[in-house]
Amino acid sequence: MQYKTLTIAREYGSGGAEIAGIIANSLGWRLVDKTLITDISNRARVPAGEAAVLDERVDPWLHRITRPLWGKGVDGFSALAPVDLFDADAAAVLAKRLIEEAYSIGQCVIVGRGSQCILRGKEDVFHAFVYARWADRVHRIQSREVHVKDVAARIHSVDGQRLGYVRLHYRENQVDPHLYDLMVNSRNRTDAAARLILSAMEMAR
Repeated sequence: MQYKTLTIAREYGSGGAEIAGIIANSLGWRLVDKTLITDISNRARVPAGEAAVLDERVDPWLHRITRPLWGKGVDGFSALAPVDLFDADAAAVLAKRLIEEAYSIGQCVIVGRGSQCILRGKEDVFHAFVYARWADRVHRIQSREVHVKDVAARIHSVDGQRLGYVRLHYRENQVDPHLYDLMVNSRNRTDAAARLILSAMEMAR
């Protein structure tokens, strides 16, 4: 069996995105990661910065419970002018559509955004999860994001956002091993981790 797509879910600071880029370059495949933000921006006709802020995010609970009332009068029933709302839910819907389109074309490495759930059950998709030791993650974020004062809080926050995103939209636990063909400890050695994933894909064919 020939794989046409690889999905990579990752812990924040594990190097998963970098590993995805290495694999995409090695295979000559398209990398679907930051380009997804640009595509969402174009499809939704919103600034790229706005799409980036909502990437892999969950709307605040108050926003979610009041959304059904948007575009209604003070009585909650009378219709007002239509409201064009671009929020985290709308961004997730577009992300899902773009991931499905990328898969239909094939030869792509897709990073996060619930892609392991969207393409679950596809026999020609290989799913990997990248994690790392806490010390390695802290070191990577400290080196990459020098402006972040509380690195531990940052890691917990982003991990929580990604877990919440997958839980809300796909009713799955992102760290459930049954979602993946391979789970890899990157050990802050991205090239080695990339080779391991490529070898696993080759052996599983």
